[in-house]
Amino acid sequence: MGYTAAALSFALQNLPVPVILVGSQRSADRPSSDAATNLVGAVTAAANGDFAEVTLAMHETSSDTSVAIHRGTKVRKCHTSRRDTFRSVNALPIARVQDGKAIMLTSDYKKRIASNKLVLKPEFSEKVALIKFYPGMDPKILEWHVDNGYKGLILEGTGLGHVSKYCFETLRKIVEAGVLVAMTSQCIWGRINMNVYDAGRDLLDLGVIPLEDMLPETALVKLMWVLGQTKKVDEAQKLLKTNVAGEFSMRSLPDAVGFE
Repeated sequence: MGYTAAALSFALQNLPVPVILVGSQRSADRPSSDAATNLVGAVTAAANGDFAEVTLAMHETSSDTSVAIHRGTKVRKCHTSRRDTFRSVNALPIARVQDGKAIMLTSDYKKRIASNKLVLKPEFSEKVALIKFYPGMDPKILEWHVDNGYKGLILEGTGLGHVSKYCFETLRKIVEAGVLVAMTSQCIWGRINMNVYDAGRDLLDLGVIPLEDMLPETALVKLMWVLGQTKKVDEAQKLLKTNVAGEFSMRSLPDAVGFE
């Protein structure tokens, strides 16, 4: 659902009304099912919410008291079985549905405007990969993707956005060959900063694109979408760094929230 929400966020633009994905962690035949609560919350938000974005509606807590409405580009599934498994990362949920009302939680959202005309941009490229760096990773893994026609790579680096220096020469060749390479972090909360250490600065000099606090999964989907819109490298770089659907947060929130 997280991947789908991100994809729809880029493909459906200038929405006049909300588009809300909804699901459940437990089947409807179980006494503890969250299906009905989530569905009622999604319908309430769709009918009464002031926003017009692609979002995802699921339990806000493990109880049945409220449903959180998460932005499609900032939501991640964080637990295998909890009913509140989906969390907004590095951002607040757009809204909460509680006691039959849709309550906006932030002023940072696109407002519902009935006169808006949907702009559909559904083209995506499949030749994009998400690669998680790990100690001892063979750079030939990167080369394999390029040799097989991949046009973009999202790196899931450590900490502030790093991979080991033995990968640098391979990355240089890949970027020079016209392949887009962008950096995200394996950490869930926070944002990358490739200017802090020399390894990060060297990666920037090689042409690796920093993606701030964008989730790796969202970055993958966005790069697929970007390369579906243009084949020109300079245009693709510019579009990748443009905040299209709230995938970048303007600032890091100090109150990062995990599970209690």
